[in-house]
Amino acid sequence: MPANARPHAETGTLVWFRRDLRSDDHRPLNAAIDHARLHGGRVWCVFVFDRDILEALPTRADRRVDFIHRSVTELDAALRLQGGGLIVLHDRARSAIPALAARLGVGTVFAGRDYEPQAVLRDDAVARALAADGRALRLVKDQVIFERDEVLTGAGRPFVVYTPYRNAWMKRLQAHGITADALPADAPLAPPPDDLVPPPLAAIGFAPTNLDTLGVRAGMSGARALFDAFAERIGRYHEARDFPALKAPSYLSVHLRFGTVSLRRLVLHALQVMDADPGAADGARVWLSELTWRDFYFQVLHHFPHAAERAFKPEYDRIAWQDGAEGERLFSAWAQGRTGYPLVDAAMAQLEHSGYMHNRLRMVTASFLTKDLGIDWRRGERLFADTLIDFDLAANNGGWQWAASSGCDAQPYFRIFNPVTQSQKFDPQGRFIRRYLPQLADLSDRAIHAPWLASPMELQAAGVRLGVDYPHPVVDHDVARKRTLERYGVVKNA
Repeated sequence: MPANARPHAETGTLVWFRRDLRSDDHRPLNAAIDHARLHGGRVWCVFVFDRDILEALPTRADRRVDFIHRSVTELDAALRLQGGGLIVLHDRARSAIPALAARLGVGTVFAGRDYEPQAVLRDDAVARALAADGRALRLVKDQVIFERDEVLTGAGRPFVVYTPYRNAWMKRLQAHGITADALPADAPLAPPPDDLVPPPLAAIGFAPTNLDTLGVRAGMSGARALFDAFAERIGRYHEARDFPALKAPSYLSVHLRFGTVSLRRLVLHALQVMDADPGAADGARVWLSELTWRDFYFQVLHHFPHAAERAFKPEYDRIAWQDGAEGERLFSAWAQGRTGYPLVDAAMAQLEHSGYMHNRLRMVTASFLTKDLGIDWRRGERLFADTLIDFDLAANNGGWQWAASSGCDAQPYFRIFNPVTQSQKFDPQGRFIRRYLPQLADLSDRAIHAPWLASPMELQAAGVRLGVDYPHPVVDHDVARKRTLERYGVVKNA
């Protein structure tokens, strides 16, 4: 705190909601309630539709903003049932939070800690502005189980390989345990001022999207419905999770991204199933491992923030990626689902239609862009960042660098997914392909994975004209594989 700034008397606290749009098991909110009980006053809650973020989005019909708006509306209703409510601002958070704290006369602002580089800079700026006025920002761990330096190697260094990280993560979890806490019934919540209630979506400059058509339910109620459904099939998760035509994932990724569900409650459920239900334990164990990947990528981003923009392994920045007119042609074919490889194209169609992509297909499409087409992984990462409803910088960056072999614990550069064999293995009957590429629906289960290998008679019988109804392959995988090994030679020889 600056020498000339005096701390304000505690007249209440403010909770700044960000990627934690729930009232249940909310660590910053519960900490603020404890603080208010100790020092007096009430607890206000605020969410900011941050102009610094929204104005950079490429479209005004963004599923994420629609999802957030619906979740904010539900959160406000839940808090009102407890005597409070949600202040909602459409402003720049860096200046809006200090201004609101001054207006309300609160001495302390609580928020969940964020780990993305730009979020860290934002929070530092808010903390400085609050401190200059004699107020404080207190950041609380909430969106991860273990953060920053809580899980380190025996030598005190951050893990860069997942499996030993997971083992250490589990060991710490077993030693320390976790709890999940509901919002206290007698919480001293304050209702928002009448002029600061949630605005309509149009008032912040955005339009409704196709969430209803997709069946995507936002908010805590949407997360609960998905969790209840997944709990019935968690025992099969380890066997079915790689098959995009099956209803196998939890589909909770967007709810984890925006915090409409408590990660701690999910982890506790997985542990309970592992302990109490031998028949479902394997599925729960694999699902818990997937949740652990989130913590892993968050701690990687914290310790190695350069990975947000550059290769985690610096030598991989020496690779000469395909660019120019040919690079643009290939990237456009990939982005528009016109590569001629059905599983890749169906995955991109799913992304365009829904803002979601099955995890196995994220690996397949990322490998295809970087290893078959030779395009810089950062271009694919940006497209996913603009399109995925569950976009999370840490996981998205980690996944793309894994596919490009430039990240921590990445697949070796010489391991290149074959899009046809991936299709045959994980969509053997072509059910997923047929859903998103109906023009190929009448091809046989064999031909649908590689239509260019089908006989003219087979294509004619299925009503498929290559180059008209569906494109020829933009590259030959075997040829592309050889080019990739040559391209990555600068790494091998480094």
